[in-house]
Amino acid sequence: MLRIYRLLILNIITQSLFKKKNTLKLNEMSSSEEEQDVNEQEIESAVPKAIESHELVLNLAFHPSQKILAAAHIDGSVKLYSILEDESKPKDLFQIDIHKKSCRAISFSEDGKLLYTVSKDKSIRVIDVESETIRFKMQKAHDNAIYSVLVVNENTLATGDDNGVVQMWDTRKQESIITFKQNEDYISDMATDNDNRILLATSGDGTLSAFNVRRRRFDMQSENMEDEMMTVSIIKKGKKVVCGAGDGALNLFNWNEFGNISDRFPGHPESVDTCAKINENIICTGSVDGIIRAVNILPNRFLGVVGDHDEFPIESMDVSQEGDLLASCSHDQKIKFWNISNLEDIEFSTKQKAKKTDKTKRLKTTRNNDFFADL
Repeated sequence: MLRIYRLLILNIITQSLFKKKNTLKLNEMSSSEEEQDVNEQEIESAVPKAIESHELVLNLAFHPSQKILAAAHIDGSVKLYSILEDESKPKDLFQIDIHKKSCRAISFSEDGKLLYTVSKDKSIRVIDVESETIRFKMQKAHDNAIYSVLVVNENTLATGDDNGVVQMWDTRKQESIITFKQNEDYISDMATDNDNRILLATSGDGTLSAFNVRRRRFDMQSENMEDEMMTVSIIKKGKKVVCGAGDGALNLFNWNEFGNISDRFPGHPESVDTCAKINENIICTGSVDGIIRAVNILPNRFLGVVGDHDEFPIESMDVSQEGDLLASCSHDQKIKFWNISNLEDIEFSTKQKAKKTDKTKRLKTTRNNDFFADL
């Protein structure tokens, strides 16, 4: 439950820290830090401006086919934005005050017509994106507050709660198919393979669990990693699984060998709370230190810093349908956008030893909009 407690504490102190940081920026910014070269200005113009949110943003989700971003807020509301190529600032589409308590996670249906939302109030809501209305509600979907949600396929939804329960739902009948209780703490993240056959779930109890979707059974659970498992991504064309952990490490598993890790890549100074898969080799990690890093997996290398939210913890990230834009949110109540179109072009030599500065160097392929440019 450390993750949940930290969220509550950080939300309380966010406003005072935010004011303090704004003051520091004004005092410390020099004329040299205001200058940008031509390449950086071109990149800046191609990236949407940051969104100033009315509340703390807990989760982000890009539409699977349209230039739309959905944001879930701590006050229970969900807001959708239109992101167009000819607009520097995202346009507000609509907002729905959908939950009585915080909306913790959201997930679009495969066709993008529906948006599933889950909340601390234990309910599931479904938004019809076109009509901007609530399609249906499941009031007491879980016995405990719901933490995560994932659309498995067009007819199946998975949800995980604060008590380690995973439920699968038939979206046509709006009813639970099966319930699993294999974990002792909250379900932090979920992912499925390309065939939607295996559901993976990370938990605050320090484990990775695998569930067979088609046979509706629990398959396997990893050994306890002795720290919270926060995120899960499937890479290397389904051959590897990478999980971000509370101790700042990335734990790697071979597919179908989920009992224990095959490799471990430490290096983040603090907890890795969110990850976004960029391609089959590269992920972006969001850490409690407020920094978004690009990381190559096998060989394991920090490629550099994509962006940051000053020192506010990164809460959520998602990649656009075209794969060229990364959206991130943090406790600074901002949604920022980063150009990641050139991450695949970064080259490094496996013969050279990795440098400590790799995890802090600013990548030139991303926007530069604050005084941490040379972090």
